[in-house]
Order: sequence, then structure tokens, then C-alpha cells
Amino acid sequence: MQINKLKDKRVVILGLGREGMDTFSFLREEFPDKELVVADKRLIDDFDDEVRSLFEKDKNLIFFLGDNYLDSLHSAEVVIKTPGIRRASLEDYLEEGVELTSQTGLFFDNCPAKIIGITGTKGKSTTSSLIHQLLEKSGFRSFLLGNIEKPALSSLLEIREGDWVVYELSCHQLQGLEKSPHIALFLNFYPEHLDYYADMDEYFKAKANIFLHQDEGDYLVFNPEIKEISDMKDQIRSEMIKINIEAYPQFLNTEFQKVTHLSNMVAILELARLLGISEEMVRRTFSDYKGLSHRLEYVGNYLGIDFYDDSIATVPEATIHALHTLGEKVETLILGGLNRGIGFEKIGKALVSSSVKNVVLFPDSGEEIRREVLKSDANSDIIFLSTDKMEEAIRFAFEKTMSGGICLLSPASPSFNMFKDYKERGEAFKEAIKNISDEKNNKA
Repeated sequence: MQINKLKDKRVVILGLGREGMDTFSFLREEFPDKELVVADKRLIDDFDDEVRSLFEKDKNLIFFLGDNYLDSLHSAEVVIKTPGIRRASLEDYLEEGVELTSQTGLFFDNCPAKIIGITGTKGKSTTSSLIHQLLEKSGFRSFLLGNIEKPALSSLLEIREGDWVVYELSCHQLQGLEKSPHIALFLNFYPEHLDYYADMDEYFKAKANIFLHQDEGDYLVFNPEIKEISDMKDQIRSEMIKINIEAYPQFLNTEFQKVTHLSNMVAILELARLLGISEEMVRRTFSDYKGLSHRLEYVGNYLGIDFYDDSIATVPEATIHALHTLGEKVETLILGGLNRGIGFEKIGKALVSSSVKNVVLFPDSGEEIRREVLKSDANSDIIFLSTDKMEEAIRFAFEKTMSGGICLLSPASPSFNMFKDYKERGEAFKEAIKNISDEKNNKA
């Protein structure tokens, strides 16, 4: 849908998180006198002072807040939905003829530049930021947007034909999307979000929109381990490019593997080839990359122990990658969080074959991980601590980790049962390290 067509439509912005607020700000700037409807499950007092003040000053705003916020849909002509709200939950409220879209959908329909879309269960943010930096170093004008926490619509007026947009796409942003990016990177596919989607098939169908609407002249760079993509090859119109690690032996066993997973690195190399960017420029980008917070982030050395924050690791595969990357110095591992119903057999096997000696288990998935460890090796000599307190976990780490060893937070589970999100979990990890280290230094 073109933005100018919203002018005479009754528009409901459904969900007022980061994307919803960006959508509101964009539409208010485009249509200063237009009546807009905003709807959210939260009440007005749940928003911060800045947002409340913004809403209170807007005389052309209609609110639907609280438990009955979906009643806003009964008179809607266009609904701009936030990614976290299930589409299925809206069926009883949407009248026939209502157009359901999203910030991502509006952006794709109105963006004058070519879009590089990146999805996958893990590694999206690092890959997206590396691609953005690679483009900038190579002289392209690039915008990094999407799930990497830079909402898209606010940037739309800056973007021109000839620019490139690097768009990190979550499954929720992709669900229902009817236009695909010019170049799509599908990095990996693991069990995840099974508290949101009915099964892995529904989860994959959401992600598949990154390539389903591509045409001839577009490109899909994909991991051949994703069988679901190979099974759909007759439906794919774009040029399919497999991520082939063996094609780039010069990048095997290099320091760059601490930057990102090798298969993601090769995806970037294939993209560089498509855009005519030299391999040397890719190497320079990897060398200069500083990394993102909470993604195998080195926190520092405290009392002889190296601490790493990998709070973003919400599936076992991510934690296993972290263990492989950091190697035999990992002595203490902090695991567990919200249990989304995925299996932990892989991580149980990985732990008993690793150098890890001490494991902290957060609820609820922590105990399931312990059971998988003991299934793999009933005589395992790993020392376990079950706790729901980060401070207790870090005291355990200081007590059990030898000088020169590593303590790694890489939970293999989401954070929502104990923390607001993975960022809050990572910050709690860092704060506890500093506080307990200061306390021990003061006693020395």
C-alpha cells in the first residue's frame, strides 16, 4: 500500500512498542491533521512520561487502551499491526475488506532503494550489521533497519533510489509480508518461537516470505541445511545461491570465526560477490568489527576470570556455537530460562564432551538441561547450581572458575520468565560481576 493512500482511510496503529511508536510519529508527520487510532493492551499510565505527553497534546488521536484494545478494529479500514501480536488473534475483530499490514509491509511497498533482507533463527543482527559496514566501507550509501532495533518508516524520507537498505527480518515481521527483498539471506533454521507458532511448519511459512515473492533478477542466498527451502525450489523464481563453506577454504580456522558463524561469513562473501565487492574488503570489515552487545561480548577480566555475555543465545545451537568459539577455557556456563518446548538433547551431549566443569541452571529449562546432561553421561562430574538469582550465579562463578578460565552466560533459552528481555539479562550479568568483584577487592 502506498503511503498517500492512507490519507483518506481510517487507520488503526495496533501495538505501541518501538515499531508502533515509529509508525505513529511517521504518519503524524505525513498527515498532521489526520485522525489516527492507536490501540495497545497497556493503559496510559503504563507508558513513560514522554509518550504520555505526546499523546495528550495530540487532538486528533483516538485511544483504545487496556483489555478491550482490539475493539478498535471494528471500524478500521487499514490496520498497521506490530510484529508481536498474533494475526490469528485478530480474526474475530477484522471486518471484511479491512487491509492488514505492518510497518515492514509499508516500508517495502514505498522504499525507493533496493533491499537486502536477512533472516534466520540466529545470527541475523551480527550478519546485518556486518553487511551494513561492508557496504559503507565499499562506498555504498547504506541504511541498517528492522529487527536490529532501528524502526524503518522514520528513515523512509532519507532513502533515495540508488541507496541500499540492509533489513534484519524476524519471523514476526515476515509473517504476512507480500513483498520480498531484492537479495534475501536465509542463514539457518532451528526450533524457536514454538510458544507463538503452532509448529515448525507454521514458523517456517512465516520466514519463507523473505523469498516467496521474489522474481527473476532477485537472489536468495541460503543455507543448504534448511531442507524446507530445497523442497520448495520449484516455487522459487529468484536465483538460488547455496552457502558453500568449502568454496572459501581461506576463511576456515581464522580469527574471523569469533566474529560470526562460518556459514554466516560465507553468506556475506556470496553477497559481496554479487555486489562486486572484493574479498579483501570483506576481510577488512571482519577485522574492524567491534561486535554487538550481548552477542559473545567480552565483558572483561575480573579477579583473573574472563567473562563473556552471550545473553542473545536463546536456542541450544547458539550456545553450542559459543562453546566451540571460546574453546577449552570455558569452565563455568550459565544456562536456562523460559522453556518454549524445544529439546535440549544437543546441548546435553555438547556439555559432557566439553571442558565445562560448572553449570548454573536458571528456571524453567535449566532442570531439563540437567536431565539431558545426565542422560548423556550419568557419571558426569559437572557441578550444578540451580538458582533464580543472577547474583548467586556470579558468586558461584567466582568460587568455582579457576584463574585464566572463562565464565560464559549463554542460556540456550529466552529470558522472559525472569527478565524483560535478553538485554536486561545481559546487563544484570554485567552488573553482578562488577558488584561482586568490587566487594571482593574491598575485602582483600
